[in-house]
Amino acid sequence: MHIEIDKNVCIGAGQCALTAPGVFTQDDDGFSMLIPGREDGGGDPNVREAARACPVGAITVTDSAAAEAQVE
Repeated sequence: MHIEIDKNVCIGAGQCALTAPGVFTQDDDGFSMLIPGREDGGGDPNVREAARACPVGAITVTDSAAAEAQVE
């Protein structure tokens, strides 16, 4: 799994951190960020729901295979 947060879109609503607190947190300015070491979602079943909960769609979750294919 690959997770991206568009920092230019994020408004700091915190819904991701509430939905999947083991993966998402907020920085000192209140904007969403991934917890270090959890960039792949850490197997948390709530990651996709956290992305859907974002009111501005700042979070993108893709399968690892799809993310690797985009790089190539």
